[in-house]
Amino acid sequence: MQTSKLSSKSQVTLPKEVREAIGARPGDTIVYEVEGEVVRLRRQDPFDAEFHNSISATLSEWASTEDEEAFNAL
Repeated sequence: MQTSKLSSKSQVTLPKEVREAIGARPGDTIVYEVEGEVVRLRRQDPFDAEFHNSISATLSEWASTEDEEAFNAL
């Protein structure tokens, strides 16, 4: 079991073994999933802006007034 101490600024340093296990590097975003008193953490994959931009133009067919009305009824 790995441990670390909460600083006066409520910051925690992830132990090396934990960083290696989740593949975390400086600058990575860490996601915390809280279930009761249990917290699971993982490294979030970086947002791929290029991919998002390449597919966003193809999604316009889902942005009609009719689609908005149909989804609002759900």
